[in-house]
Amino acid sequence: MSDFLLPDIGEGIVECEVVEWRVAEGDQIEEDQPIVEVMTDKALVEITAPEAGVVTKLYVAQGQIAKVHAPLYAYQVDGASNNNSEAEPDGAQSAASEKPMAQTTESSNPTGIPAAGRLYDKVPASPAVRRLVREHSLQLTEIAGSGKDGRVLKEDVLAHLDQASQTAASSSQTVVNNQTVKKQAETQAPRVEPLRGVRAVMAKRMVEAASTIPHFHYGEEIDVTALLALRERLKPLAEAQGERLTLMPFFMKAMALAVAEEPIVNAQLNAAGDELYYYPQCNIGMAVDSKTGLMVPNVKNVERLTLLEIAREVGRLTTSARDGRVDQTDLKGGTISISNIGALGGTYAAPIINAPEAAIVAIGKTQWLPRFDEQGAVQRRAIMTITWAGDHRFIDGGTIARFCNTWKGFLEAPDSMLLHLA
Repeated sequence: MSDFLLPDIGEGIVECEVVEWRVAEGDQIEEDQPIVEVMTDKALVEITAPEAGVVTKLYVAQGQIAKVHAPLYAYQVDGASNNNSEAEPDGAQSAASEKPMAQTTESSNPTGIPAAGRLYDKVPASPAVRRLVREHSLQLTEIAGSGKDGRVLKEDVLAHLDQASQTAASSSQTVVNNQTVKKQAETQAPRVEPLRGVRAVMAKRMVEAASTIPHFHYGEEIDVTALLALRERLKPLAEAQGERLTLMPFFMKAMALAVAEEPIVNAQLNAAGDELYYYPQCNIGMAVDSKTGLMVPNVKNVERLTLLEIAREVGRLTTSARDGRVDQTDLKGGTISISNIGALGGTYAAPIINAPEAAIVAIGKTQWLPRFDEQGAVQRRAIMTITWAGDHRFIDGGTIARFCNTWKGFLEAPDSMLLHLA
């Protein structure tokens, strides 16, 4: 029998939460078969089997914390002989192999899920929904899923709980005084959920950034009427290449060009606060509201990529982040960031810098508003609001203003970017 030790799954990560076991004790496994999903402080990671065999023991229950380099599960390698001095005869081995269902009793199941609960793994649901189900001592197989392919959503769990509550209330023959019910509701303790994973890291980093970096905010309006028209003309060409062209690639490309004019905005201050590092590459991060918390993967070397190549990276990173499966390399090395709050309907924001970067911009929603042209006539224009935050230790208001004006110029006259493309 061999123990599988939880490997290093990220720089500085020493523990993780077991989100979902894909196997149970006694299950036959194949090489590279998904065994368990764990949540680190950065992303959701899927761990596969190193070789074929039979799972003999799960050391860490679902929802509990596993330590790096500690045993995660035990397994018997296919074809391996038992070295115990009291080895069972062939007949006993055959008898043991003919009763796999005995492996799923409560004594051999650390998660406390009965044998029928193995169907739990077959029901599609997000980690957050599975956690909610566990907290209420339910099973996914008991809940009707309204999502795609029978996926169980949070609303399905809440509806199930509400229905169960109503059934219990109707069958009860005890009349409870309304004042007593109100008093009990007022004294009921709140539900406690540990702050773990990505959200725990976000809390720590936001406190550090907000308390150690003096933020300077700068707001502006950008007329993106011409940019929207250009995007509509290019969308069919991008779709023919299998890419979805949003405004984000334009924002990033224009930002990389503006960095060439104001490189200090792409610089970073060292920990001692006495040296500036000017980076030749522009690795632009984009804040993604994932199901596990805020993630900021970045597109590497934007200054050297085409709009189509940027669009491809934006699509890949967005999908990975929303699934909680961003590769560690995609989260490292960012030099400047974009937070597109306008996608959710926000107009203004005061973003917090993603340290050790020096600047971040929050992009608000685009609105069609009346504006005067040079002749004084009123025109209907697409106006986008943006708010910059800069590290005021070495970036002043004039620097942000000049940088923003350059970036704005490229976005308001997107054809002008052609003059600067390599």
